[in-house]
Amino acid sequence: MAKGNRIQVILECTEKPGTSRYVTMKNRRTTTDRIELKKYNPVLKKHTLHKEIK
Repeated sequence: MAKGNRIQVILECTEKPGTSRYVTMKNRRTTTDRIELKKYNPVLKKHTLHKEIK
């Protein structure tokens, strides 16, 4: 459960959408833009760029 300004966001792979998703938290007040992180995609067996989806 999110408290205060922290919200739960979903990150999805950009190379092959739908194959890999991660759930993380972000601070709504300090991080107003969408998050982009390099995470491991087990289907492609490599690290790929994951972007925040709604």
